Amino acid sequence: MRPNPIRQKLARGEQVMGMMHFTASPMIVEVMASAGLDFFIIDFEHSPIDIGMAAHLVRAGDAAGIAPLLRIPNVDPGLVKKVLNLGVQGIVLPHGTRESCAELLRAVRYEPDGVRGSCPAIRQANYGPPDWKTFQHEANREILVIPLIEDPVTVADMDTLAAMPGLDIFFLGPFDFSVAAGVPGVTFDHPLLAGAVERMVKAARPHGKYVMTSVGDRIDTALGRRLLDMGVRMISYSADALVFRRACQDIARLKLPA
Repeated sequence: MRPNPIRQKLARGEQVMGMMHFTASPMIVEVMASAGLDFFIIDFEHSPIDIGMAAHLVRAGDAAGIAPLLRIPNVDPGLVKKVLNLGVQGIVLPHGTRESCAELLRAVRYEPDGVRGSCPAIRQANYGPPDWKTFQHEANREILVIPLIEDPVTVADMDTLAAMPGLDIFFLGPFDFSVAAGVPGVTFDHPLLAGAVERMVKAARPHGKYVMTSVGDRIDTALGRRLLDMGVRMISYSADALVFRRACQDIARLKLPA
C-alpha cells in the first residue's frame, strides 16, 4: 500500500492546499491536480454525490496524483467501510467531538485497533494483497482521521482531542463555528475566529498534530498567507461549485449596462 501523500507532506513541513468537491466531476479533479492542489474532499454531507460517483472520483484523483479525502455525514461504520474500500486517504467528520471521534477511530481501523470488516476483493487492497496482515497494518497506519471542529465547546475541549491517538488533523469549520457561536458572517479578523485558530494550533503542536481550515469562495492569497502565519498547515479553498460561481459572477460584471 502506498504511503499517504498528505501525511508525508505534513511531516516534511510542507503547506497543503485543496478544495471541497461538490460537482461530481472527474474532469474537475484532474484540473485541480493539474493546477497543483494537493487534495480534494468528496462531500457526502451536503452534495448529491453517491458511492458510485465517489469511486470514479477516487480513481481520477489517484491517476492525476491528488489525494482523495471524503467528508461523511456522520459515523456510520457501514458507510465508512465502503468509502475506505474505494481507497480514500482520509475521512473528515462533521461536528467532531471526543465521543464521535472515538467511534470513527474504531470504524476506520482493522483489528486489533478497530472493527473495520475485512475483505480482500477491494480496490484499496488492489483486489487481493499478497499479505493481508501487512495490508491491515499499513491501512491502519496511513488513513487520516480529520474531525471538523464546528462548535465553541469543542474548541474548548481541544487539549483532550489533540491528545487522542489516531487523530491527525483538526479542521476548523469557520462558517458553522461562527453560526454556532452566534456571530454568523465573521471573518478571521474577528477575535472569536482568530482565537479559535490560536487555541487549536497551541493544543495540536505539542502532540505533532496539525490544524486546517477553510476560506470563502474568493481566492484570497493574503488571507491564506495570514492563516499559514498563524500556524495553519492545510487550507481548503471553499468548494469547487462556489469558486466557479464566483468566477462566473466576475465575468458577468463585465457586461455593459443596456
